Amino acid sequence: MALRIDLRDNWTLRAVGGERVPTAVATAEIPARTPGCVHTDLLAADLIPDPYLDANENELSWIGRTDWRYSTAFTSDTLTGAERVDLVCEGLDTVADLVVNGHQVGSTRNMHRSYRFDITPVVRETNNTLDITFGSAYRYAEAVRDELGDRPCAYPEPFAFIRKMACNFGWDWGPTLVTAGIWRPLWLHAWSTARLAQVRPEITVTTGPDGRAHGQVVLHVDVERTDSGTATPLTLAVEVAGVRQEVTVAPGETAARVELTVPDPRLWWPRGYGEAALYPLALTLTAAGEELDTWQRDIGFRAVELDTRPDGDGARFALIVNGTPILVKGANWIPDDCFPHRVDRDRYSRRIDQAIDAGMNLLRIWGGGRYESEDFYELCDRRGVLVWQDFLFACAAYPEESPIAEEVEAEARDNVVRLAAYPSLVLWNGNNENIWGHADWGWREELGDLSWGEDYYLRMLPRVVAELDPTRPYWPGSPYSGHGEIHPNDERHGPMHIWDVWNERDYTRYLDYRPRFVAEFGFQAPPTYATLRRSVSDTPLRPDSPGMLHHQKAEDGNGKLARGLAHHFPTPADFDDWHYLTQVNQARAITLGIEHFRAQWPDCTGAVVWQLNDCWPVTSWAAVDGDARRKPLWYALRRVFRDRWLGLCRDTDGVVLVVSNDTDREWSGTVTLSRRGFDSDSGGPGTETTQEFRVEPRGMWRLPVPAAIAAAQRPESELITADTNSGERALWFFAEDIELAYPAPDFEAKVDTTALGGNDLKVTVTARSLLRDLSLFPDRLDPAVEADDMLVTLLPGESHTFTVRGGGGLDPEAVVAPPVLRCVNEAVRTARQAPHPAS
Repeated sequence: MALRIDLRDNWTLRAVGGERVPTAVATAEIPARTPGCVHTDLLAADLIPDPYLDANENELSWIGRTDWRYSTAFTSDTLTGAERVDLVCEGLDTVADLVVNGHQVGSTRNMHRSYRFDITPVVRETNNTLDITFGSAYRYAEAVRDELGDRPCAYPEPFAFIRKMACNFGWDWGPTLVTAGIWRPLWLHAWSTARLAQVRPEITVTTGPDGRAHGQVVLHVDVERTDSGTATPLTLAVEVAGVRQEVTVAPGETAARVELTVPDPRLWWPRGYGEAALYPLALTLTAAGEELDTWQRDIGFRAVELDTRPDGDGARFALIVNGTPILVKGANWIPDDCFPHRVDRDRYSRRIDQAIDAGMNLLRIWGGGRYESEDFYELCDRRGVLVWQDFLFACAAYPEESPIAEEVEAEARDNVVRLAAYPSLVLWNGNNENIWGHADWGWREELGDLSWGEDYYLRMLPRVVAELDPTRPYWPGSPYSGHGEIHPNDERHGPMHIWDVWNERDYTRYLDYRPRFVAEFGFQAPPTYATLRRSVSDTPLRPDSPGMLHHQKAEDGNGKLARGLAHHFPTPADFDDWHYLTQVNQARAITLGIEHFRAQWPDCTGAVVWQLNDCWPVTSWAAVDGDARRKPLWYALRRVFRDRWLGLCRDTDGVVLVVSNDTDREWSGTVTLSRRGFDSDSGGPGTETTQEFRVEPRGMWRLPVPAAIAAAQRPESELITADTNSGERALWFFAEDIELAYPAPDFEAKVDTTALGGNDLKVTVTARSLLRDLSLFPDRLDPAVEADDMLVTLLPGESHTFTVRGGGGLDPEAVVAPPVLRCVNEAVRTARQAPHPAS
């Protein structure tokens, strides 16, 4: 049986070359952790400040321009008798040379792939040394750029010239922290006779002549033999769902195919569509009855297609799982930390649960990050979350010449095989915005005859996917129309990105679009207050104070926030009002967009918001901030992504009521539409009507709002309500907040400190006036707690109870006063009375 020895302990780190290295670092032998990276080792040794705080990032640019050496010693007497000893590196970041006992055994130039080096000739029973020297990623990338010729890029950084996490070089939501280190496990593998070199699964569902589903499992297996094992017959045995199959690998052969059929399996479905059924699959390699190696995965039987058929008005872009079109409710996923080794299974689990709890069924792994660890995909498998996986190209022209081209194909082959077993992964996507960039961003003139990545997206990557993972669809890019003669970001063909709204236009212009699928759109807001106060020491906090500006990476980000607010709100009176209203504005913008896109189902098959998460504390488009706290946007997404959703939307004919049923059961009931004043139940005779509705499974029902209700007599002080008999509600205001005659907020608030023996806090607010977007921010009092709801609008006489888990010790008076308890009425009225703007 093979033996694995993890090389986790007894590592040290040294700077071995570079300019501007501080003396304390240059002379130090630093304890190192693996998996890990230089930044976190230096931080643990108290040799650098935390790069996430204030503007500390600026002091640390020298790290990415320094060479670093990781060293360890190990004993391998337990490996005695093995015919072969390999050094297995699951992830090295990035430009590394490996030396065992003074002998170079390998080198790497790609963060995104694994490596295996035969060290049998140089390993000893005792007193082994391993040194891994990481060259500066900056110097390597700049040298390749100088050799191949510069190419256009969204940022003045050389990330297109090295196969490394692009966002390490900074992004419009991330810091520039160019890392190096052993970022995934590194271990010794001692084996004899033969091992499983590669297992490539193809798992599909077919329908038999009897109409029943059959699960098909085909394993393409490559074995590696030692010299003495070449003549040995081998046996491969596969078992899944009680079905077992064996094949013999004859002497000298190194490849085999094992195939079996599982009759009538439980299918794997995305959440909201059925059970995410999984089956353990085990593959065993033996020789003469002795186990040599094993490979195990939990698999799911499902069929996935991408429907891109042309129709009368463009072409569809729809994910089909087990024959059922999916209404995609998703978010883009970026690396959850600039230092990815810090993202463990528990952290993945919490973040994926936050996506699920917000009603999402898909996460798109964006192309400027990384292929995530097995934990991510396993958790998505178990929770029924679909995964759209970008290949790792984003916002730049990429060279197609050596040494990049060879690394790109090796990386693609490595990861396609590694991830092929996971049923949650349903789409391979060639790149993020590069085809669009070539068409629209002036790249053609700048490039001249230089390559830019087209061969990767249109030829090499589809070829690799067709060869290694034919069970899944591939799409060349996002956005991409599917045809060279059609603009890549055409709203009626393929997935589109909508960024002119955030960058140039008011968010109400989302209503101008009729997309077939939206893969990116977003609107910014600052993180939660507790996250700001931990990461920024400015006193006082202002939108333009130094730390706040450093944690705003978007070009003219604060200007865009201000212009976005100006369309809807008066100038905030102070920082607290600015913080609250920008968060409300983000939630309003994304809600409007998703409502508009969802109301177009099945013409529009999905909306994937930018973005779910952050990699550090920053003002960004995220719903969950860099300290894992939920922004108001998260609560808005939970409402608009509900399986049964009620909305009042603008249509070409005016205001329309939309009832969306994303379940397998018919939804029927009654809905009451009313036009009412802010301080009254209705606007008088003819301003209220009750209608019956019946919506088929996965269907939509639309009702134009009657003219007497849709036409306000006093737009500044009236609204429309739509209420179902099962408790769903939609609201429509006739004017922007800046034009509304909000009443002074009038309410009663009761604080119950006895919940769960005093550990929790319940705050019940009873409205005596309209209260719009009522929110509770207990993190301002205790960073460890948050409320279970936000952005609640109450009519006079209505009540809502907020629960604050762990908030039993909070001051009851402070909990129900600004800036902890907020509503838009109060912020707007304060802004109108303020003599000075927030900044």
